[in-house]
Order: sequence, then structure tokens, then C-alpha cells
Amino acid sequence: MRNFKNYEIWKISHQLTLDIYELTNNYPSFETYGITSQIRRASLSIPTNIAEGCGRDSQAEFGRFLTIAQGSASEVEYLLILSKDLKFITEQQFEKLDKNINLIKRKIYSLKQKLN
Repeated sequence: MRNFKNYEIWKISHQLTLDIYELTNNYPSFETYGITSQIRRASLSIPTNIAEGCGRDSQAEFGRFLTIAQGSASEVEYLLILSKDLKFITEQQFEKLDKNINLIKRKIYSLKQKLN
């Protein structure tokens, strides 16, 4: 069994989730059940699926959970674009998080390739 805490990709995605939670504390209250909830759930899904995949028995199962994490990363990427366009976040905040989410997507892809 793999220890998810040993994977750099889990550490980076966990930090992204913490950053998203902090950032969304400043979103408008009318978005509590909209974008705020959606982006938090999507960001949380990334390290959660990495962790769950590490607890599975086969490489194929681990890869399947990495695929789910990658989909969640794309969802976060879109929701960050939407947040910027709605002016919930600044261009600087967007650029930092966009850079991080694309790093996560590349690292997930690379890890998946190593499993094959």
C-alpha cells in the first residue's frame, strides 16, 4: 500500500485546497452554495482522490483515481477563470493559482504515465 503523504503531488494539491478555502472566504455571501461550494469541493477532490487511489490494491485502480483527480483539477481551473471574470479574485490571485493548478495537472499526468 502506498502512503499518499509521501507523494509530492498530494502535498501540492493539499496546499492548493488550503489556498482555495482561504481565498473563497472572501467570495460574496450569495455564492456560498454556488461557486464557493463548487470550487471547494473540486479542489478537495484532487488530494482526496490521490489519497484514496493510494489505498487501492492495483496500479490500474490507482491510475483511475488519478484520472478523477485530473478531472477535478480541470474543474478548478475553469472555476478560477470564472471567479476572475466575475471579479471575485484579482488577476494576481488568479495567476498564482492558475500556475499551481497547471503544475498539478502536469504532475498527475506524469505520475499516470509512470504507472503504465
